[in-house]
Amino acid sequence: MAQRHPDPTDTPPLTVTGDALAGYLRAQATEFLRALRLHRETGGQSGSTPARARAGGGGTGVGPNGAEASVDAARALRRSARRISGSLHTFRPLVDPDWSEEMRPELAWLSGTLGLEHAYEARLERLLLALQRLSGAVVFPGRTVTPAAVGPSGPDRPTATAERSALTVGAAKAGALLERQLTLARTRAHSTALQALGSSRFHAVADKVALLASEVPLAPAAPTTALHTLAAAAEERLTDAVAALPLVTAGHPYNAEALVHGLSPDPSPHAQDGPWHQVRLLLRLHRYAHEVLHGPGTAAPVDVRLLTAGQALNRHRDASEAAAAAAQAARTPRITPATAYALGVLHADQRHEVEASRFTFQRTWQNHTATTP
Repeated sequence: MAQRHPDPTDTPPLTVTGDALAGYLRAQATEFLRALRLHRETGGQSGSTPARARAGGGGTGVGPNGAEASVDAARALRRSARRISGSLHTFRPLVDPDWSEEMRPELAWLSGTLGLEHAYEARLERLLLALQRLSGAVVFPGRTVTPAAVGPSGPDRPTATAERSALTVGAAKAGALLERQLTLARTRAHSTALQALGSSRFHAVADKVALLASEVPLAPAAPTTALHTLAAAAEERLTDAVAALPLVTAGHPYNAEALVHGLSPDPSPHAQDGPWHQVRLLLRLHRYAHEVLHGPGTAAPVDVRLLTAGQALNRHRDASEAAAAAAQAARTPRITPATAYALGVLHADQRHEVEASRFTFQRTWQNHTATTP
């Protein structure tokens, strides 16, 4: 069994019981309903502002204040749904099992559906900015592609200059291809989210959350059962999952196996990424468990090292998904060699970001475990 490493700043009372879980769930249900009301008041407008509009290439016809309010409302809905679902998972022995098993997948469905539009938009912006950085060209679709000031490249670096020029040739078409594919995916995700929010399935979830805001179906023994054992089990699952990660590989600046897989004809996700994504989810559950221990209305102390580790895993997720999008675009039939080259360089760049994020997590986590009892 892996050794537990408790948060040194986190010392909740030893008498926290199921009543604290009930209070936390009620508070999160209230936040959910408040976010839902805000979303309806803003008319459920587009959940994000396209990168082209932010770059000065055009608008969407949606007022910025309304769009921002809708973004905030959707984010709050996802945040509350994740916390309710995560808490039901960690502390599932303390709630009615039938109700919990029915509620958790519905909350996961809602959170995932609402998050897709933003994910596609953020992915597109990440890839366009990376193309611009790599090629020294403005690659936002609808704007002129011209060399940008990216630093000196004198006569002593002819190879780098030639590579930069070759990349610039394909960058514009690569950016346009990515925008077409990811904007289409974003539009479909937006339509799916709107349909979901108007569906009977969502109304059933909202009704159950509304009931949760006033009454939590706890198990009979929950009010006298301490939460710390279940929270410690969530921490142990996280620690064990981290221990199983290939941290030795992450200690190197670049993992060439990732590039070889990403450019292969196999469109399946990279096999190395799955365990890291799982650790990210377990770290989130660990954080939610500590929020429950501190009770609603009480901010849990923030461990900067764990926060940094979580941010590194978020960047890992974003970069791995962006790399997959670049590789998928490179498989588009009949694209020019220059476009394929630009997408290949972009894919390698994002896999570098994946490795850098793993390295950051490794150092942060080892520092965390070395300084905790």
